[in-house]
Amino acid sequence: MKKIYLYFLGISVIASAFYAYSCRNPNNKFSSPKGYDFTKPDKFNMPSSLLEISGIAFYKANSDTVYSVQDEDGKLYRQGWDVKKQSNMKFAPKGDYEDLGFLHDRVFVLKSNGDIYSFPVTEAVKKESDLVKVHTQVVPHGEYEGLFADPATNKVYILCKKCGVDKKTKALSGYVFDYQSSTDSLVASGEFKMDLNQIKALNSELKASLSPSALARNPKTNEWYVLSSANKLLLVADSNWKIKEAHRLNSSMFNQPEGMAFDKDNNLFISNEGDEVKDGNILKFKYLLTERK
Repeated sequence: MKKIYLYFLGISVIASAFYAYSCRNPNNKFSSPKGYDFTKPDKFNMPSSLLEISGIAFYKANSDTVYSVQDEDGKLYRQGWDVKKQSNMKFAPKGDYEDLGFLHDRVFVLKSNGDIYSFPVTEAVKKESDLVKVHTQVVPHGEYEGLFADPATNKVYILCKKCGVDKKTKALSGYVFDYQSSTDSLVASGEFKMDLNQIKALNSELKASLSPSALARNPKTNEWYVLSSANKLLLVADSNWKIKEAHRLNSSMFNQPEGMAFDKDNNLFISNEGDEVKDGNILKFKYLLTERK
């Protein structure tokens, strides 16, 4: 009996030592961007209508009300934080709608083919709107899931998920537009690139590839946050799109991360699609007021 006890004691010590090593080794654990703790979210489970929630956004950065779209219906959803009951407004036929944002009093919704739907936010209280404009062929042919609308500059940013121009490169392309309210039009004003080799430079165990599912900008640091559901990664890049941080996401918490937004208090929100077992949800990560060095 004593030998058996010592045997299991030895196994336990080895397992504990391995666990401690893996926790100290940055390549073997999940991590959080500076200012946030991804182990302690406030979770808001979605109703069945938002099982496939994709993009999320806050009007004037006020997180009391969540606006969202989902992968199949051309509807803008609206609900109070932690209130499952939702209202919705139909803006388009069924389709693959991925992300959204606000420019002042106008909503912009990104379809996976790169089309952008825009309409006044006041239409959100209706059942259906006839004031929707569709901006087609504004970006090259490809697949898109990340949109960011910047009220400070009146610009809209679109990030490729899978585009032909990037096929033989280790890079991701993005496009910038000026919104002209007088003509309700998006005017191309620039392009940008993300060098994916920088991911591997930060962590040699990661691949220099990415399929982005959401794009947001930290209002406090002006850093770009790029989320990838397929890769289970969150990247942080500087204002010039140089990747500074690469964070692995725990799949037990981030089931299928598809949307991302910051509120006026710099809290970070990430939405996850559900499946046969899990509800769709939004995870809120409070800003910890830590100083970045």
